[in-house]
Amino acid sequence: MAGDGPGTITLGALDCGNATRHAFFTREGGVSGGIFASLNCGFGSRDDPDNVMRNRALATAQFGLAPDRLVTCHQIHSADIVTVERPWPAGEAPRADGMVTRTPGIAIGVLAADCAPVLLADPEAGVIGAAHGGWRGALSGVAEATVAGMVALGARRDRVRAGIGPCIAQQSYEVGPEFPGVFAAVDSGSGAFFVAAPRAGHFLFDLSGYLAHRLARLGIAAVERADCDTVADHERFFSYRRACLRGEGDYGRGLAAISLIG
Repeated sequence: MAGDGPGTITLGALDCGNATRHAFFTREGGVSGGIFASLNCGFGSRDDPDNVMRNRALATAQFGLAPDRLVTCHQIHSADIVTVERPWPAGEAPRADGMVTRTPGIAIGVLAADCAPVLLADPEAGVIGAAHGGWRGALSGVAEATVAGMVALGARRDRVRAGIGPCIAQQSYEVGPEFPGVFAAVDSGSGAFFVAAPRAGHFLFDLSGYLAHRLARLGIAAVERADCDTVADHERFFSYRRACLRGEGDYGRGLAAISLIG
């Protein structure tokens, strides 16, 4: 996206010409300070709500939309999705982790700080989706549920294109000894996404790769992953894990969003 404003990352898999716009926003270019510097878009943080509103307005302006045209959910690490027909009032966000719409002029957004934001589009059908992919949501099928919601609106799986945005990278994502077994009980192909960690009995988990694996099994047209590590790259990304390691007490939330151009 051109012009002044927040820093963004875009992925070629979601380059749908004039049908859609998308952006994975970095933490740069906002108005918040301190540990929330600077483009914190999450009302769930303890940042000044006025700053969060201004940051969300800055992000939405990158889409050429008014601030009230951005919708995000109250995310609960689930596979629950909602169909968006119009923006909901402030304070009435549904509890869900995925959204689908065929309504132009609405930016559907995901908030994340290590979890993987997933944006999807079938430009021919004019249907888009967005999903919040933490490990619980990935395991329980939030990506599949979002694609199914798109199909219900007229999309075709073999036309759906997906982009997995910046998230915690495998080298930064140490998990406990129970994780591989929990995943294997649901998905026999999950073992490829765990490697031994330096700490005995622990593992490093490839969240982005696992989500790409789940999406590819659906037979969609394309999946692309951003080559980023939200934990390691303090300058560009918020990170829950980094905030915990530093004892910061809270953290900002980064935004990823996609919209249909009317």
